[in-house]
Amino acid sequence: MAKRTGPTNPILMELVTVLKKRSSEQNVDIWKRVALDLEKPSRQRRIVNLSRINRYTKENEIIIVPGKVLSAGNLNHKLTIAAYQFSDSAKEKVAKAGASIISLLELSKEKPDGKRIRIIG
Repeated sequence: MAKRTGPTNPILMELVTVLKKRSSEQNVDIWKRVALDLEKPSRQRRIVNLSRINRYTKENEIIIVPGKVLSAGNLNHKLTIAAYQFSDSAKEKVAKAGASIISLLELSKEKPDGKRIRIIG
């Protein structure tokens, strides 16, 4: 039987712990789902291009990518994106579009109830 692998990065492990704690404190499943997605091995985490984000979102939405955001495509509207990682060129394109980037930890503090947040990926 194969040994289960997961994150060994202490920062990521702390983030997963905090998100699970917020989920149980607020009785909100979105933070637990994001934490479980981040616990997966890096090969199984979600990778989302800006073109997909642009296609499936609307103006002023708040979205979460439990993985990495890559820069393929363009972003044509303002929104708030929270993700575990961003490529450098994706950060530049998001800034040019007038959208904002926020960490998952900050978003879980600002919106502990998890309302009006979508998971993309």
